[in-house]
Amino acid sequence: MLVRPALLPSWPPGPVDLFGREGPLVLEIGFGDGRFTAELARAHPHWLVLGAEVSAASVLRAYRRMRREGLGNVRLYHGEGPFALRNLVPPGSLHRVIVNFPDPWPKKRHQERRLLQEGFFRKLSTRLAEGGSLLLTTDHEEYFRFALEEAEKTGLYRIEVRPPPESHLRTKYALKWKEAGRPFFHAVFTKVAEDPTPWPPVRRYAVAHALLEGTLPEALPLAKTPLPLEGGVAVFLEVARGEHGFYVLTHVEEEDLTQDLLLEVRTSAHGIYAGVSRFGSPLITDGVREAVAALARFLQTLGLKVAQDHTGKGLR
Repeated sequence: MLVRPALLPSWPPGPVDLFGREGPLVLEIGFGDGRFTAELARAHPHWLVLGAEVSAASVLRAYRRMRREGLGNVRLYHGEGPFALRNLVPPGSLHRVIVNFPDPWPKKRHQERRLLQEGFFRKLSTRLAEGGSLLLTTDHEEYFRFALEEAEKTGLYRIEVRPPPESHLRTKYALKWKEAGRPFFHAVFTKVAEDPTPWPPVRRYAVAHALLEGTLPEALPLAKTPLPLEGGVAVFLEVARGEHGFYVLTHVEEEDLTQDLLLEVRTSAHGIYAGVSRFGSPLITDGVREAVAALARFLQTLGLKVAQDHTGKGLR
């Protein structure tokens, strides 16, 4: 019921990989405690409901709810909605996208963090089926108007402002705002055309490591210097000494994906291993490979020599 991209057998996955069967695919971005998700799955048992949520606590509550109610047509992903849209949804396959009460990021300096911007609507059009739609419900009028304008810029949607469906007003936040007397706003964005720019899934790799010749250093004085990536950044946050070497807590930000993972520098039967730890089953992306390559280059400055390069970043 929980989707772990690093453990999926095929990439990108299809509905059969995630649900074990075909059916109308629905994505809910920001499912909160899952009460709306569960109601949706019960009302449409033939639908395949994929939910994305950034709050780990909310994912756990929703997971327990789905287990308790025995809902087999729901899969939950802990992470950003755009990542799920890009990597867990095949092109042209989505019947519906539901966004209930998204974070409005009301301060002007934070508005670039808003989900429903022109770029998102363009990318969404590549994943929606013909006639597929996004349903937005919010209590924040300024963000609502903003979303209408951003979608209108694309020319890819028919936009209809309607009263919100009653089921959309039974979410955790809807009940809270209803009690506070706030008004609600609802719109349906139906795909009428598709953006021509390709939006391929992020590339996933099996391994990212290097083997080096030399002696394990006594210390690993890595600076917290940002490493620029294409569309992101990586930072070595902290180094800890273990029994067989070093663990490096590393932060990697890429488009639609942020990971905190452990890299290792340790002795092995084949030399000094510098690469990704299995802890947490991180997704091996180009950004992760760049971080490993940067770690190996730093080890070269300490006198080690690269014997085998499995980063794909030209260490030798």
